[in-house]
Amino acid sequence: MSDQQKPIVSYQEFAKLDLRVGLVVEAEIPSWSNSLIKMKIDFGEEIGMRTICAGVKEHYAPEDLLNRKFAFVVNLAEKQMGKAVSQGMMLMAVDEDDRPIKIEVSEDAPVGCTIC
Repeated sequence: MSDQQKPIVSYQEFAKLDLRVGLVVEAEIPSWSNSLIKMKIDFGEEIGMRTICAGVKEHYAPEDLLNRKFAFVVNLAEKQMGKAVSQGMMLMAVDEDDRPIKIEVSEDAPVGCTIC
């Protein structure tokens, strides 16, 4: 975790991010990866299903993520991660040891709803 603060951004810059609630419906460790968990995320009717990869294998098992709701950025450019293309990013907290910490979303939040 960095002690340096990041630059201040305007509200208009922040508002460009599309943050949504997603439900992890599939999660697996690909045979070709040493660090990734590849997930299928349900974002509801408007966005549909997306593949998102997260480099959290060292800290979580796929079953720790399966059938749970998390916050995601859904309008990042697609990124090749090993043999998969990630179509967004899962948001996590990071502790002082750079360990990713899951940020679960309440069951009351509908799949696909906007986070602001």
